[in-house]
Amino acid sequence: MFANNLMQGQRILVTGGGTGLGQSMAERFLELGADVAICGRRKAVCDETADAWRARFPDRRIDTFGVDIRVAAAVEEMVAELFEDGGLSGLVNNAAGNFIAPTESLSPRGFDAVANIVFHGTFYVTQALGKRWVAQARAGHWTRDQPWRSVMSIITTWVDNGSPFVVPSAMSKAGIDVMTKSLAVEWAPYGVRLNAVGPGEIPTEGMSKRLNPGEEPGARSRERNPMARPGRMGELQNLAAFLMAPAQCDWLTGQSIMMDGGNALATGGNFYELRSWSEQDWREARERIEAQNAKDRAQRG
Repeated sequence: MFANNLMQGQRILVTGGGTGLGQSMAERFLELGADVAICGRRKAVCDETADAWRARFPDRRIDTFGVDIRVAAAVEEMVAELFEDGGLSGLVNNAAGNFIAPTESLSPRGFDAVANIVFHGTFYVTQALGKRWVAQARAGHWTRDQPWRSVMSIITTWVDNGSPFVVPSAMSKAGIDVMTKSLAVEWAPYGVRLNAVGPGEIPTEGMSKRLNPGEEPGARSRERNPMARPGRMGELQNLAAFLMAPAQCDWLTGQSIMMDGGNALATGGNFYELRSWSEQDWREARERIEAQNAKDRAQRG
């Protein structure tokens, strides 16, 4: 589908790049010739992923950072180091947090656990790169005959219609959708493109255990999706490569692309169906979510 050297000369930062969707997208960029940097709160996980990549891609540059993007100073330090050491041509905002819960049961800490990563963290990283790209363009270090810098943010299909039982995520992802549209206009004169992708269900360990606890991964999509299946990782990889590679469609900016097999059109694509859950159902879901959270904390430790 793509030339092997399509992304040669590019260097892309992928937040949450050690696992799941972020790992898969970064791997596709490497396959197409790009260098990558990945960050996450669990640096050991990022390092393990990077070590496996270095065996496959010995001529690629792969950097890892243990960074909590909720902390603006930590983000600034990471991005400053990246720009002091070659700069960046792209950013994929992938790091996120989410879990299902009745909204009335949320504590401020529970709300902040999602909003601080998705809303605040995504902005911190985007602004840290963007202000440097803008400064470069103003100083004459970018001209319109050079490749555009690109930002891709992972959102959700429910930014258009909302979703019960994941309100912190719905609110935060809607903010990223609006950020994408706003900055696409503001930063276009400086050679920066911004787009977003709302994937439907593409099963990963973290997503499945926090949003569909106790279910077989992909079962919900096989039953309800118009295409009768969940998404495939390769489909997201190909879309990400198209959006991030230079000179593929530089006039595409400020857009949110929903890739979900038509599920949101057919069903709303959200968690409305959980209205029928009993207190026991919610109790069991909380136990499974908390078990996954404990596993993640142990890995960060």
